[in-house]
Amino acid sequence: MKIVMMGSGGVGGYFGGRLAAKGYDVAFVARGAHLQAMRENGLTIESGVAPLHLKPVRVTDDPATLGPADIVILSVKLWDTEAAARAIKPLIGPDTAVISLQNGVDAEPTLAGILGAPHVMGGMCQIGTKIGRPGVIEHVGTMQRMVFGELDGRRSPRAEALLAACLASGITAELSGEIVTQIWHKFVFLVGMSSVTTLTRMPIGRIRKNPEARNLLLNVMREVVAVGRKQGVPLAEDFADHQIKFADGLPETMTTSMHHDFERGNRLELPWLAGTVARFGRELGIDTPYCNAVLGGLSLYADGKPA
Repeated sequence: MKIVMMGSGGVGGYFGGRLAAKGYDVAFVARGAHLQAMRENGLTIESGVAPLHLKPVRVTDDPATLGPADIVILSVKLWDTEAAARAIKPLIGPDTAVISLQNGVDAEPTLAGILGAPHVMGGMCQIGTKIGRPGVIEHVGTMQRMVFGELDGRRSPRAEALLAACLASGITAELSGEIVTQIWHKFVFLVGMSSVTTLTRMPIGRIRKNPEARNLLLNVMREVVAVGRKQGVPLAEDFADHQIKFADGLPETMTTSMHHDFERGNRLELPWLAGTVARFGRELGIDTPYCNAVLGGLSLYADGKPA
């Protein structure tokens, strides 16, 4: 099985690294200093689970040089989804599966429109990682979970093959017959976490201990649940309350990729997270005052640190 990681940052670098370490045929698509470091020094994963160093690694900035793949795992930033989908067209064979491990709920329709619906599987992951420095992925805590499945719920041979590869590589993986619901489960939590960690400039430990910040997190997630339920996603009405309890078990230092991007002055995925909830609210006639406030409070930084 040939796997291509389209995006080799915290998510793609971690999961691709685990698969490659087990001997699977994995190629990485990266750019800039991260690409150069991987070419020269390989890929390092700093983790309390199982640290590893891979050298050499197969890495490029041009997917077209890799030829058709069995699985393409997409983990680029959300604003790059369309460009990435076009870039990976040369990787698409008759039964190639493309799985987005990105944030948000918009990737699958976008990929289907460019690559064709039969090539798109649904996916999500839960992990705390980032590029610590070029060529090095830092993993915080022990959580490293990947869930994927065909959008129609069937158990396909390609999905079964990826599941076996993930489990053999030490990845906590699950094949889901309800992947759209799973994607929304993550969306609820991620919109809350990304919004509040970035707005407060604090990790989850400080947020959950402060009653006002904790309440903000809960209410942002409740708004995501409300718009999801209105769209027909089978989310329990009290799902946000359960997610708060899940947050209580996370490492105190855990934060989000949007918070990391904010601290570095980078562009934010804000329009596809709290911004999407606010947009859905307007379209569905649901009030989303907390997500609107997050969007307004962070909008000046959406394109990076203001000059």
